[in-house]
Amino acid sequence: MKIDIIGDIHGCFSEFQQLTLKLGYVWDEGIPVHPSKRKLGFVGDLTDRGSDSLKVMETVYQLWKKQLAYYVPGNHCNKLYRYFLGNKVQITHGLETTVAELSVCTEEERNYFRDIFLELYENSPLYLQLNQNKLVIAHAGIREDYIGKINSKVKTFVLYGDITGEKHEDGSPVRRDWAKKYHGKATIVYGHTPVSEPRFVGNTVNIDTGAVFGGKLTALRYPEMEIVSVPSSMPFVPEKFNTFDS
Repeated sequence: MKIDIIGDIHGCFSEFQQLTLKLGYVWDEGIPVHPSKRKLGFVGDLTDRGSDSLKVMETVYQLWKKQLAYYVPGNHCNKLYRYFLGNKVQITHGLETTVAELSVCTEEERNYFRDIFLELYENSPLYLQLNQNKLVIAHAGIREDYIGKINSKVKTFVLYGDITGEKHEDGSPVRRDWAKKYHGKATIVYGHTPVSEPRFVGNTVNIDTGAVFGGKLTALRYPEMEIVSVPSSMPFVPEKFNTFDS
């Protein structure tokens, strides 16, 4: 299996297009298709904060529908899903940008985006085990003993990371560095926590390089384990990037 796994896009469509072109994908049919039949993988958080969330959502949906891509949801995907269901959610932390895009759509367009996202979300797994379970794609990562399981604890971990329940001064959750404790055989590819450079720890790779915060949009080519990135066009926000003792 040959797959190019892309980190959190957050509505950065231009960077997404540039990255796929750099990876060798062709956009002749309005979606990125690789001449060697490589597939794309998405670690979630397609929308929010960036300016083109709906375009990213639609492109990923079309790829997924044609079985040209793999997708797992992130915490922002989960929140948008609950918003589309009519649940009470706070229109904050990035969701406001996606809602603003929807607000200038016609009712027919809003219904279209709602329908395709609900279909994508409801028919995608919480995390993916691929290549005979040698590869796992999970939005915020996954503990070794959680692989193969689905329950509320696993869902919280996969969507939000190894949270302690405490908050930083800016309101963001305090997270444990789970990757240091992971010693499994499967390669875990994840995002969620922005880092300035792709972070390889043991058999884990964090590929969220903060595209929406002025960093880069990054892909991991698997099984080659090669990194391909493009720079962000967004303003650089240094405080959004995490540093680790490794």
